[in-house]
Amino acid sequence: MKILSGIKEFIIGKPLNALSPKIKEHIALIAIIAWIGLGADGLSSSAYGPEEAFLALGSHHDIGIFLALATAITVFLISLSYNQVIELFPHGGGGYKVATHLLGPGAGVISGSALIVDYILTIAVSTASGVDAIFSLIPIQYTTHGLETKVAIITILMVLNLRGMKESIHVLIPLFLGFMLTHLFIIGAGMFHHGTVVFNSVANGTKELNIMSGSIGMFASIALLLRAYSLGGGTYTGLEAVSNNVSMLAEPRVRTGKLTMLYMAISLSLTAGGIILLYIIWHATPEPGKTLNAVVFNKIIHTMGIGGFWLLPLILFFEAGLLFAGANTGFLGCPAVMANMAVDKWLPRQFRELSSRLVTQNGILISGIAAIVILIWARGRVSTLVILYSINVFLTFSMSLLGLSVYWFKSRKNKGNWKRRLSISLFGFIVCSSILIITTLEKFTEGAWLTLVITTCVVTFCFFVRNHYRNVGKKLVEADRVFANHFDEIELKNQPTLPISDKNAKTAVFFVTKHYGAGLHALLWVKRLFPDVFKNYIFLTSGEIDSATLSNDEIFGNQYRKDLNTIVERYKLFCTEHGMESEGLFSYGVDEISELIKLTEYVQQDYPDCVFFASKLVFVDETWWSRLLHNNTVTVLQRQLHLQGKQMVILPMKI
Repeated sequence: MKILSGIKEFIIGKPLNALSPKIKEHIALIAIIAWIGLGADGLSSSAYGPEEAFLALGSHHDIGIFLALATAITVFLISLSYNQVIELFPHGGGGYKVATHLLGPGAGVISGSALIVDYILTIAVSTASGVDAIFSLIPIQYTTHGLETKVAIITILMVLNLRGMKESIHVLIPLFLGFMLTHLFIIGAGMFHHGTVVFNSVANGTKELNIMSGSIGMFASIALLLRAYSLGGGTYTGLEAVSNNVSMLAEPRVRTGKLTMLYMAISLSLTAGGIILLYIIWHATPEPGKTLNAVVFNKIIHTMGIGGFWLLPLILFFEAGLLFAGANTGFLGCPAVMANMAVDKWLPRQFRELSSRLVTQNGILISGIAAIVILIWARGRVSTLVILYSINVFLTFSMSLLGLSVYWFKSRKNKGNWKRRLSISLFGFIVCSSILIITTLEKFTEGAWLTLVITTCVVTFCFFVRNHYRNVGKKLVEADRVFANHFDEIELKNQPTLPISDKNAKTAVFFVTKHYGAGLHALLWVKRLFPDVFKNYIFLTSGEIDSATLSNDEIFGNQYRKDLNTIVERYKLFCTEHGMESEGLFSYGVDEISELIKLTEYVQQDYPDCVFFASKLVFVDETWWSRLLHNNTVTVLQRQLHLQGKQMVILPMKI
């Protein structure tokens, strides 16, 4: 066990103390770091989004200037809209929280499920694109292990994220900065060389559009431009990452989030719009085995005679590096969405639990494994993955912006500047929903249908999970009514309790939760099974610091301690009313079981003659499903106490 623990610590690092006052400083991201960690996904889309849009224009390249302008405007439009999301939901959640609170839980689970699939595909697409960019520089006979390389890259990113958010981002900082410097340089050089063409590009585009209108009609010309604009929608993916992960940002979160969005909008509009402009003025044409970026960059380098043989490989290396950083954004965003959905009981509660490194470990593992499975299924082909990838993000965009539009319209009597905010949200909704519809229709037979099927399966799974938790919750409430009506009448107004007078007397120690029915069920069974045996009664409870708790200062502060103290105090008052001497203790941390074990060690020292008791839910028809959705806290706790030589009895409670 020590060897395994040592290996784990070597791979993911030493545990972090969630209760340390400086811990949030360690895991919180300032705007610059957040721009790198969360903005890489959006910026990396400039490696394939502009190409898809430009190629859709066919031979009508000059009208691409309108495409470049529309791209830059759309980036800022979506960014402004998501600034509103950051303001309204400063604890994170993004598209999932917006849809849930503004459109209803049903819309929320659809938006959240779409985001989960989108982030998993982000990992797969970005990794595959990055490896392909690197392999395009070497002879084809040496690229036979591309799929294995892609799987290895995802595995490495998964380990980095298990170590913590900042650790994964710090590794990627040089790649991000290298991309920005090299791409801004090559874009600037390419425009400078054809300065006159750049200056006249709008006039040339207008002329080309007039010629097209005369030959195929104005409606057909506009339809072609809209089609290209929609098929380049991948350019805007990743802009939602900041609003989904506001809880990761440094205080003040809203200001940090808006500043991060500004950095993302400026950098993405410059690179994506600039690359489309390079395609136009350098007359880029596709070449087998090469990306359009590689073609136009190579043309600029050779024509201008800059950089020699090393500049193109350097640019493509940093482009691949940024794609890996974009894949890393999936590892940051997907677990955050899963955690928010787990808090609302749409997903198993394990997805909200934090590891010893204060990351949502289960979400990271599922994200990485699912991305590897999809990558293997697609055999690493970017063309296949991009089709799957191009739908869900605009489904989430559309639902979020529709929710904002509804909110500002309903709040028009109470909110200032509601007209401006409504206009931004509504226009954004029209743009994003149009892209969603056109892309789905264009790509439906090429694989878009599969994305819709996968997302539907995730939504269905979520409803099954929610239904199970709801049924179990109803049964626990019924048990509370049967066993613990009296607890509702107990008021905690500094009422005196009957303290323990003899610590050496026989002591019964109970593990309890907020469900007083389960706790009282155990207490009454002990009184019945062991009449007049125990003199002292101690109640232990623990709070688990999960992703939602850690990100909410109000909960994480005094209120959390008060809630835990209320639980044990009510048991003590119940015992006092029945003439039983009692005590109550609570603790909280990342690992619920570890905190309870610490409490048992304290109790064992002060009360040497003690026996531990706990209730365990026993399902009449137990299945793998119920085992999946419920952690075996009591069973694991009993095993650990038995290994330490402590006595523990589990009392079944039939559900």
